[in-house]
Amino acid sequence: MSQKGTINVAVENIFPLIKKFLYSDHEIFLRELVSNATDATLKLQHLARIGEASVELGDQKIEIKIDKEGKKLHIIDQGLGMTEDEVQKYINEVAFSGAEEFLEKYKDTAKDSGIIGHFGLGFYSAFMVADQVEIITKSFKDEPAVHWTCDGSPNYTIEPAEKENFGTEIILHISDDETEFLEESRINELLNKYNKFMPVPIKFGTKTETLEKPEGAKEEDPAPTQEVDNIINNPDPAWTKQPADLEDQDYKNFYRELYPMQFEEPLFNIHLNVDYPFNLTGILYFPKMTQDLNVQKDRIQLYQNQVFVTDNVEGIVPEFLTMLRGVIDSPDIPLNVSRSYLQADGAVKKISSYITRKVADKLKSLFNEDRKAFEEKWNDIKIVIEYGMLSEDKFFDKADKFALYPTVDGDYYLWDELVEKIKPAQTDKDDKTVILYASNKEEQHSYTAAAKKKGYEVLLLDSPIVSHLMQKLESSKENISFVRVDADHVDNLIKKEEEQISKLSDEEKEALQKTITETIADTSYTVQVEAMSSDAAPFMITQPEFMRRMKEMQATGGGGMMGFGNMPDMYNLVVNGNSDLVQSIFNEKDEEKKSGLIQQAVDLAKLSQGLLKGEKLTEFVSRSYELIK
Repeated sequence: MSQKGTINVAVENIFPLIKKFLYSDHEIFLRELVSNATDATLKLQHLARIGEASVELGDQKIEIKIDKEGKKLHIIDQGLGMTEDEVQKYINEVAFSGAEEFLEKYKDTAKDSGIIGHFGLGFYSAFMVADQVEIITKSFKDEPAVHWTCDGSPNYTIEPAEKENFGTEIILHISDDETEFLEESRINELLNKYNKFMPVPIKFGTKTETLEKPEGAKEEDPAPTQEVDNIINNPDPAWTKQPADLEDQDYKNFYRELYPMQFEEPLFNIHLNVDYPFNLTGILYFPKMTQDLNVQKDRIQLYQNQVFVTDNVEGIVPEFLTMLRGVIDSPDIPLNVSRSYLQADGAVKKISSYITRKVADKLKSLFNEDRKAFEEKWNDIKIVIEYGMLSEDKFFDKADKFALYPTVDGDYYLWDELVEKIKPAQTDKDDKTVILYASNKEEQHSYTAAAKKKGYEVLLLDSPIVSHLMQKLESSKENISFVRVDADHVDNLIKKEEEQISKLSDEEKEALQKTITETIADTSYTVQVEAMSSDAAPFMITQPEFMRRMKEMQATGGGGMMGFGNMPDMYNLVVNGNSDLVQSIFNEKDEEKKSGLIQQAVDLAKLSQGLLKGEKLTEFVSRSYELIK
């Protein structure tokens, strides 16, 4: 007997509400309906296992079918099914308490994809794309099948149905403005996006499989074929297995499955598996990194019980690890909630710190197992590690066991090894250990060579965030400072007690400084005449460490750098008063010749720093030819 009724919801306009609020994300209807079908299938398997359902399960699967002519989409499962009473309870008496409050809260908002999961309305997402929805369902309890129909108003009909096997079929009569969901390619895309790793096989059409030729078949005979179910998902992805059951190749194959368009192999992976105080499984991969901090993000996929949720994992994964790739699956992360909710959620914070710890432990064990291999990968992973040291204090503390400091000669030191190695030669008169570094091996070659000649070790620190990291290290470690090799002349980089005896008096130094300043007439250069060893370069350009570092930090997002980024580049022109060339320039009586020698020497210093360009470079080349005529 057919009966009619009104769905028991607290507000009449639930359906327009669903359409309006979910319009931006209406594709999730398929995710919701397939998730429901999966739950029904898994629950029946559980009841059969514990002896509460005496049914032959067979090869259970979920099937998606398109009826383009009839403008219908079918989602069919072989799960629990529902009795008439259960349809009344779960479909008609929708628990929508708080609907008025919700309406009030969101009346000015155009969209909010949280509504569906938030109010347990997964099934009703169907009305985002359908004018009419039918349910044909038969319970495993051997009660009569039921046919429920609703046209998107609160009115429904329910009547007996003919259905042989247990399970549920949902039929969506797709609206005229949603016909994209009758296209095979669109449904395929959605199933691949949301349901690629669902724990129950999902059939979408069939495919032709080529079989082996029978024995004795001729070469020209075509190979036999057969039509088989097209199962679009992998119900047992690698992250659901135990690490002990997986080989290195299994991890690589799964990476291919996740990123079919990615041609480079990952460097290594981290298998996450925890069941207390929260549930979390997953596999994270370290890909080869570029120096660009932005290009890599949004590659980690977040799942809830093998259902895809999002690839924006900010707030769940610590920010420095959002550059990694892979999968995180946790039933403790809600499906549809805002990011601000996630960031405030206690369970999510615990997850974030657990992931940080696991990554640090894995890096430490990789370093301990094979230091040489780790050193070889350093350039490809350093940006993540340096970013982590900057942004997460717990990671910073652990990083002393694996963060490397490479030298320009290709040696790698841990922090304690580095300090121990350089302390004897690179401690200044104030007992501070000075760490010298180059940011560009080629451009700063002459400065590096001068430092090495004095027996100093020079690091090669060239990632875009290294200025920020040095600030952090200087404030966290005792009695150390970083100085770039071109920040001063070599005798001044690490100030010792002993001083060079000057061949020029203070008055002569002042006179020479004045002459050079007037000759070059460039306010971005401050001239310093210094007493240095006679074999040091006669003219050298340096950039003061503090100003240069502040500018670099502002350029890479060091907010609060007080406008340093807008200031012009400032340089010191350091003149070695003890050099024979400088002595002869000082003693030159012909003012025109003196001016030409100064200009030539300054241009040579600029040339070595890549600062001589355009017209000035052309003038320098012409002047050089004149001098060697």
